[in-house]
Order: sequence, then structure tokens, then C-alpha cells
Amino acid sequence: MKIAIVCYPTFGGSGVVATELGLQLANKGHEIHFITYSQPVRLALLNANVHYHEVNVPEYPLFHYQPYELALSSKLVDMVKLHKIDILHVHYAIPHAYAGYMAKKMLEDEGIYIPMVTTLHGTDITLVGNHPFYKPAVSFSINKSDVVTSVSQSLKDDTYRLFDITNEIEVIPNFIDFSKEKEETPCHRAVMANENERIVTHISNFRPVKRIEDVVKVFYKLQKTIPAKLMMVGDGPEKIKAENLVKDLGIESKVIFFGNSNEINKILCFSDLFLLPSETESFGLAALEAMACGVPVISTD
Repeated sequence: MKIAIVCYPTFGGSGVVATELGLQLANKGHEIHFITYSQPVRLALLNANVHYHEVNVPEYPLFHYQPYELALSSKLVDMVKLHKIDILHVHYAIPHAYAGYMAKKMLEDEGIYIPMVTTLHGTDITLVGNHPFYKPAVSFSINKSDVVTSVSQSLKDDTYRLFDITNEIEVIPNFIDFSKEKEETPCHRAVMANENERIVTHISNFRPVKRIEDVVKVFYKLQKTIPAKLMMVGDGPEKIKAENLVKDLGIESKVIFFGNSNEINKILCFSDLFLLPSETESFGLAALEAMACGVPVISTD
């Protein structure tokens, strides 16, 4: 099959899962077309079955916010016609399901009918999607999808609770490739901490839902009792607040901010504990990777 995958190209779980899914489908012989505004972070190498198409959004002074959804819908229409795409798989309800539906309708006017699978990942439903400004469009897009999946049972339940959904939602849990986690990776732990120090790790996209400042506060209490280091992996709007809090608490020498990284396996091999104070009920992809590496995961509230 020829499959178009639409996702955010970032370090978040939705982008990672979408990319890994596409790569595995490509390995099975399917032709995969990633369509997004920049190359997905996990898409390091392209092969004969994997293609990337960038969505360009022209900037005009008239627009206070550039119309990405419009550009994405138009790009989807062009790619479906050019590459004879068989199916759309959009990750994240906002704005991808809405853009995908508009593309479907434009294609129908030309006699082209293409099914769309929408995968819900979390924030697109529980936080952003539930905002009154977006709620009608999100409900409409989900109900107009041909197939809807969610990455956890709790997310499925939240979607039915928060929206007027008539479509069936199938749970296909977040996943990781265990063969990658089991690859032999030299673990030079001494580079990060002394022998008597424990290493606590947090990995996320540093948004408010991840409770980044709580990670620092929990670690601050922990390091008073146990010699420890904190490794903060990721980037986002809450990073500056966390850095300032670390400075105010006087623990700069015990906290390392890595930023975004593709070497999650290497970082997790250093770790003694993975700290997850996220407001969401289901474990994120980073927590699953930590468990796969044998690192205990603690969720706090």
C-alpha cells in the first residue's frame, strides 16, 4: 500500500510513534510518505520505501497567524494525486484530523475517495482539544474519520467523556521496539555521576502537563537524603522556569539539562530512577522506554 502519515515532527511521543510505525511498515514493503513541516526527528535515514514531503506555509503580513491547516490540506491533496496514496493516517486530532478531512472533501470533488485513520495521543484531546474554541471542530473531525484509534484505554474513555463522539475508538497502545532497547550500548555512567550518587532522569517535551517544576522539587527533597544527580532531557516552554528553580534552590551542580536528544537509550542506561509527575493518566513513550531498559518508574502527584 501507499500510506501518507501526518504527524508533528518533534520529540513528543506522537511524533516518535508515528515515525516508528511508518518505518516498520516500510520494512514490510509498504510505500510510506511522511507529510509535515519538517523532517521527523526519528527519521534519520531515508530508504526506497520512505519519503518525506515538507509542508511550506507562505508568510503574508495579512495573517497574524499563518494558516498551517490550509497549507497541510492542500499538500495532502497534491501528494495523494501525485503518488496515488491509498490511505491517510493522521496523528493528533489538532490540526491533522481536521486538515485530513478537508483534503478528503477536496479530493472527492475530483472523484478520488481515500480513507483516513485518526490516532489520538493525549494532549490533543485532554487539554487543547477540550478547549471550547476547538471542541466542535475536534468532535466533527473524529466523527468524520473512517477509523479512530487511541494510544490508551484512559484516553479512549476521556475522549468519550469530553466529546460527543459517535465513532468507535479502538485502543492500540503506545509501543516501543524492544530489539532496539536490548542493543548492547556501552554505559559510561562515571561520566555523569560519582559512584555513590544515584541518577534520576526525566524525559518529556517540557509542557505544563508534564509538571516540570514538580520534577525539580521532588529531586530537591530526594537529594537531601540520598546523594543524587538529576538528568533533564527535552525542551519546551517550561524549561526556563525549571532552570530558574534549580538556580533558586542552589542545586545547579546536581542537575543537567540535555535539551532534545536522539540518544535516549544511552541516557537511560545511566539512570537509577525515572520520575514521571505528568497529569495524564497513561504512561508516555519515554516511560515505556525506561521500563524496557529496566529503570524503575515513579509517578507522583
